[in-house]
Amino acid sequence: MLKLALGPILYYWPRDTVMKFYEEVANSPVDIVYLGEAVCSRRHELRLADWLEIAEKLQAAGKEAVLSTLALLESGSDVTTLRRLTGNGRFAVEANDMGAVHLMDGGLPFVAGPHVNVYNPPTLQLMGKLGARRWVMPLEMGREGLEQMQAGRPQGMETEVFAYGRMPLAFSARCFTARNRNLPKDDCRFSCLDYPDGLVMETREDAAFLVLNGTQTQSALVYNLIEELDQMTKLGVDVVRISPQSQHTRRVIECYDAVRRGDMSGAAANAILADCMPAEACNGYWYGKPGLEQQAGRAA
Repeated sequence: MLKLALGPILYYWPRDTVMKFYEEVANSPVDIVYLGEAVCSRRHELRLADWLEIAEKLQAAGKEAVLSTLALLESGSDVTTLRRLTGNGRFAVEANDMGAVHLMDGGLPFVAGPHVNVYNPPTLQLMGKLGARRWVMPLEMGREGLEQMQAGRPQGMETEVFAYGRMPLAFSARCFTARNRNLPKDDCRFSCLDYPDGLVMETREDAAFLVLNGTQTQSALVYNLIEELDQMTKLGVDVVRISPQSQHTRRVIECYDAVRRGDMSGAAANAILADCMPAEACNGYWYGKPGLEQQAGRAA
């Protein structure tokens, strides 16, 4: 049966909100929980010691806890934090850049995150040699590309697919949320705290286009592959990832759990999720189409 993973919180939430969120996650049916700051090093509501404490509580609740690294390192202090994280000695690490990958070489098995850019079997083989035990498919890779990757996957390596949430598309050294308020990045006044699901950017025609999340740019639409879980199972996918949102994350988890167990059809679950998503759904990348398109689910 497919495992359910909850990705790292990509937004900046107050400390109390985060703590309460993970108390609820501990009692949810997810199998794997990714923790830590993966977007911006200026977000300091929680420190590494706090993430380790949360990881211990989740592990005690029967979850696999994984510590996620930043996708874009910009300073010496970022590197220092990265070394502490990769050298924690207890919990697995999701490496989101090659610096983290090389720091993990020879240490604990790690997860090659979605931002490491694993697009071909030789790169996947290299990740395996460096110690990766699971890889996360890049967001824009589709079903056909995944099928080729699975054919060349190293023995014993798991495959994870980002299946729900606003897609993290790009990172920048500039903070777009601060820029929206005419603030410099170094004096952002932690503007991201005011946007628990990111800041929606619209076109001149008032259509939601992208979401600004500090140094990260996301899709405005919500990637949702709940009707494609059967296809993933046939392709040998091991884990599907749900990305946290400020509201209804528990309901989203429950829908995915019901579908993977065969207790609910993907179509029925999709009807429920329509009221849980902060925006309309899309699944174009999975079918080799533009990401913002919504394709009708079809058999593999």
